[in-house]
Amino acid sequence: MRLWTLHPKYLDSRGLVALWREALLAQAVLNGETRGYTRHPQLARFQESASPQAALASYLRVVHAESLRRGYRFDRSKIGTGENAELIAVTRAQLQYEWQHLKAKLQRRDPTWWEQIKSLTRPKSHPLFRIKPGPIEDWEVVSSAASRRRSL
Repeated sequence: MRLWTLHPKYLDSRGLVALWREALLAQAVLNGETRGYTRHPQLARFQESASPQAALASYLRVVHAESLRRGYRFDRSKIGTGENAELIAVTRAQLQYEWQHLKAKLQRRDPTWWEQIKSLTRPKSHPLFRIKPGPIEDWEVVSSAASRRRSL
């Protein structure tokens, strides 16, 4: 499960569909509708928010809006209830880690999409997140190279 800090506009079509499905699964976890994934690290920031269900609904609304922009037909009725949630703080290093992770995936999976985004250096975050200074988040599962950068 990957609930990107990055704005969904950077995802290729396969990534956007996967994000939609994974965020719906995360919503089911937060609603107590499934026993799996309850301790998944990607859920930590939602679980720690003032209103986890509202935060995930806000997250999904942005993913849904991106799907409409691309002409997809994601089912809005699957998004839970809840008003706009409070912003969730995430570090700049986390955003940059995810950016490098996404670019590496896209270089292999969708080189055409990668060509469109590869030169961008300051990607935008999903609007639910407020970016603050700091290292890669503790909940992130990182490669050994990134782990070394985390401690610098």
